[in-house]
Amino acid sequence: MSLQTQTPTNPGRAPVQSGDVHEIALNKLKASPRNARRVGHTADDVEARAASIRVKGLLQPLVVEPEVKEGGQESGYYLVTIGEGRRQALKLLAKRKLIGKAELVRCVVDTRNDPAEISLDENVSRRDMHPADQFEAFKDLADRKGYGAEEIGARFGVSPQIVRQRLRLGSVAPALLDLYREDALTLEQMMAFAVNPDPERQMQVFAQLPQNNRQAYAIRRAMTDTKVSADDRRVQFVGLEAYAEAGGPVLRDLFTEDRGGWIEDVVLLDQLVLEKLAAIAVNVRDTEGWKWSAAYLDFPGAHGCSRVWERVMQRSAQDVEAINALQTEDAALTEQWADVEPPPPEVAARFEAIQDALEAFGETYGYDPAEKARAGVFVVLSQYGEARIDRGFVRPEDEPAPEPEEVEGDETGQPDGEGDEDADGYGGGQGEDGEGDDAQTQAPDEPVGDATAPLSARLVADLTAHRSAALRDALAGDPDLALVALVHALVLRVFGVGGFASCLDIRMGSHVLSNDGDGIEDSLAGLANAERHAAWARQMPQGAEAMWDFVVGLDGDSRASLLAHCVSLSLNAVRGFERRPLALAHAETLATALDLDMTAYWKPTAGRYLDRVTKAHVLAAVTEGVSAEAAGRIAGLRKPEMVAAAEPMLVQTPWLPALLRTVKLGLASDSTGDDAEQAVDGAVSDTAQGQSPSPEAEPDAETSAADGQADQPASQVEALQAEPEEIAAE
Repeated sequence: MSLQTQTPTNPGRAPVQSGDVHEIALNKLKASPRNARRVGHTADDVEARAASIRVKGLLQPLVVEPEVKEGGQESGYYLVTIGEGRRQALKLLAKRKLIGKAELVRCVVDTRNDPAEISLDENVSRRDMHPADQFEAFKDLADRKGYGAEEIGARFGVSPQIVRQRLRLGSVAPALLDLYREDALTLEQMMAFAVNPDPERQMQVFAQLPQNNRQAYAIRRAMTDTKVSADDRRVQFVGLEAYAEAGGPVLRDLFTEDRGGWIEDVVLLDQLVLEKLAAIAVNVRDTEGWKWSAAYLDFPGAHGCSRVWERVMQRSAQDVEAINALQTEDAALTEQWADVEPPPPEVAARFEAIQDALEAFGETYGYDPAEKARAGVFVVLSQYGEARIDRGFVRPEDEPAPEPEEVEGDETGQPDGEGDEDADGYGGGQGEDGEGDDAQTQAPDEPVGDATAPLSARLVADLTAHRSAALRDALAGDPDLALVALVHALVLRVFGVGGFASCLDIRMGSHVLSNDGDGIEDSLAGLANAERHAAWARQMPQGAEAMWDFVVGLDGDSRASLLAHCVSLSLNAVRGFERRPLALAHAETLATALDLDMTAYWKPTAGRYLDRVTKAHVLAAVTEGVSAEAAGRIAGLRKPEMVAAAEPMLVQTPWLPALLRTVKLGLASDSTGDDAEQAVDGAVSDTAQGQSPSPEAEPDAETSAADGQADQPASQVEALQAEPEEIAAE
């Protein structure tokens, strides 16, 4: 039977008058088909209304009309014209048995107005309160009644997290809330200010930032610039929980993903880090037997210490024989069962027994106990939030006393060259008249002298100068031995034994790259260099006098590898304030010859590049590395969102900044230092714009080779003559 609503007639009782307030059972209320709202209430809306009604009761009565049948008879039910959301909330409470199904509900009966019109009026005429008023009202409840976020959330049917957000926004400086009411600030800007609940700091940042740079990310960055992000290496090392347990406050951004928040007590954080590092340092010192240990946040570059390295452990002949036998057996078993996977249980057990037996002999490499007794350990915090242990540093006061050098002197005990007389006791071998005495006319009482007496310093220098010249000539005729001597001289300096033990006057330096590049020690290249250096260092003999035999004893490939390692440590291609055009041009030449591919060592991450350049740089990188379409999709984003979107795209590509690309310069052979520098900078500039170097900077390979072979010696002389100041600076 179809239902209709009209003025009811009920002969059994007095008709309901419009405007009367009645208490009607909940199970007698129905949704009105004339309700103007066609989009239903969400589950969250109904949940919030139910929570409010349960705590505070029904604050507003429902507006209803009696339901009548076609013949004008009342059905006994009422249609809810206004308040359908409240009716559904009441039904939810009844479903949860928090109220009865027949709970009496206060309703206003309206039979005079059109139900569809008043339903529309209810939704159109109402205006939501301004969010700022809502924020302050929530804060008033918390301040005046002491309600927490959970209590307020329960009373309004919203999550505690939403309540916390509104409370935080309600704590923003009143002047900023007023600007928000006037639409001078956006909600996004308000959320950025609310990152730090300090109103004074909020007003400082508002005053400091120019009006055209009050984007949300800039505000948020300024509000947290004196704090430490939770993803900082120090926090990763100590642990956020340990910091909080020590009483350290954590600032959280309630509106965005903050990766753990920010540490507010930086002094406490550094104290916890140093305490943990110091404990590790003491443990390493005591368990390994070092003389001292020290803990630092960063490696102390100016420590002034020399260094000792691991050595091959000395073993008895019996141990060496046993180890060789075990290794031979292991190799034979491996070859025999290489195609069987897994090997039989008895074979697997034998493999395990061999490994256990080899491990029982101890480490192959170790530090000399006498050296450990005077050396120490640095424990520092790596870029990845882990303790890095660097061993074998010897302080100047712990250096062993140098052995006294033998001083050659004359018969009187004076050093050579300090007396006015020659070694034979006479002033230049001259007589009283100043003329040299002939051996046949020597006076009978003239002393013959001692044939074992040392020669004069001038004579020694004269003789050895001639020998040095002969050695130079001979060494120049033996390239293989010259290479050995070069390796020996470099090894003495690189591994701290001292260049004094070589007669070759070869010097080298090693630029400290960590002074210019953050995290160099923990980078892929830095770790590889350190590991290779340690591997060579543990093979070095202890004394400088044994170094020659060590270098000579290496096979050709090993000696070449050692030379390459020593030479590599002298390379410096850092572009700093120094003007080094020839050196930088040579670095490009080496990169080309080595076919250097920096994509194996470096990725354009946010921390390495994207956060440190402008939005234009980021878009240019995406355009070149990915596509123009990809750059267009992120062009309208703010800087943090742009970086977050660009990073995963770029790290999957081989894109590199211009300064990291290997450019084939093809410099003309008669270029001066300025020409070389201009060629390098020009190539870098072209690459930065996504272009290839100009044809002038990359001539035909055959032409370049021919020119280089024909003109190189002369051009080098011209370059030296043309740029004396720059060569001297180099």
